[in-house]
Amino acid sequence: MDSFEQVVAEILWREGYWVRTSLKVELTKEEKRQIQLPSAPRWELDVVAYKAQQNSLLVVECKSYLDSPGVKMHGFDGSNEKAAGRFKLFNKSNVRDVVFNRLRAQLVELGACSPNPSVTLCLACGRIASERDRSKLKEHFAEQRWQLWDEFWLRDRLKSMAAGGYENQVSAVVSKLLLRGRAE
Repeated sequence: MDSFEQVVAEILWREGYWVRTSLKVELTKEEKRQIQLPSAPRWELDVVAYKAQQNSLLVVECKSYLDSPGVKMHGFDGSNEKAAGRFKLFNKSNVRDVVFNRLRAQLVELGACSPNPSVTLCLACGRIASERDRSKLKEHFAEQRWQLWDEFWLRDRLKSMAAGGYENQVSAVVSKLLLRGRAE
């Protein structure tokens, strides 16, 4: 399991979600044809979080990009095909619709959620390339009704984790070691 995905999952768990990482979506042969990927393996989602009270699912794509330039708007605006390929669920509405419909059906069939949950697509990233990219991404995500969780979102939640009671999770322990008692 990816460490960044685990940190995001632990944050969501603290916020009241039931969480699963590396969830495989079992697309049918017909669904694979619909998305023009007839020989594709099972679709894997980085983090799926469910909140029963609202019957809502969060599908979270995780990109740490900690030692890279970071997420750029060109991965979402159609100007860079290679970058867009890293964000298929965001850039291919047909793929997103098919995967989300199968996810709903799969989780309902398993008894893991109530029928007809809402699904929100989220991007958790450890770094955004520039303030211009951040501004454009925030605007684009708001228009699409997606959620963008950047390094500031992550830090705020880790600070909250550091201030909370002891939990035997790596993210909580590291947060306490690095953040507890530090001046704001």
